[in-house]
Amino acid sequence: MLIENQEEFARILPKEGRLLGLDVGETTIGLALSDVLRGIATPFATIERKKFTKDIEKLKTAIAEQKICGLVIGYPINMDGSLGARTQSVRTFVSNISKHISLPMLFWDERMSTMAVEKMMIEADMSRRRRAELVDKLAASYILQGFLDKTRC
Repeated sequence: MLIENQEEFARILPKEGRLLGLDVGETTIGLALSDVLRGIATPFATIERKKFTKDIEKLKTAIAEQKICGLVIGYPINMDGSLGARTQSVRTFVSNISKHISLPMLFWDERMSTMAVEKMMIEADMSRRRRAELVDKLAASYILQGFLDKTRC
């Protein structure tokens, strides 16, 4: 179920439990995990998108294995605040997964997440190949950490 308000989302979650951050792209879905006390987000995995049925099974497996209690999903708002084609694509994806996953879900503004992660990896002198391997799960971690930091205050 999609929750529109971050305070309500935080309120309905159990006191402890992992959250899963998602960076939904056209070809991959980056995943990040919080710790059970929800202080730190850690890059977890990348799902190569193939068919929706395979993608959802991988997502459901990660949710079950990691005992996830909620999803924080990157919401690709344009820099000027407008909504574009990618925003609608993510909304459609969430609508589809909502039919298979009954956890609370929250959209989180992901503006600048991939750019910030790319900049960090370039500064760390990572090769293009290594950056391509890591960017999606690191972006998911950046998104999830933004939520964790904001709700901790």
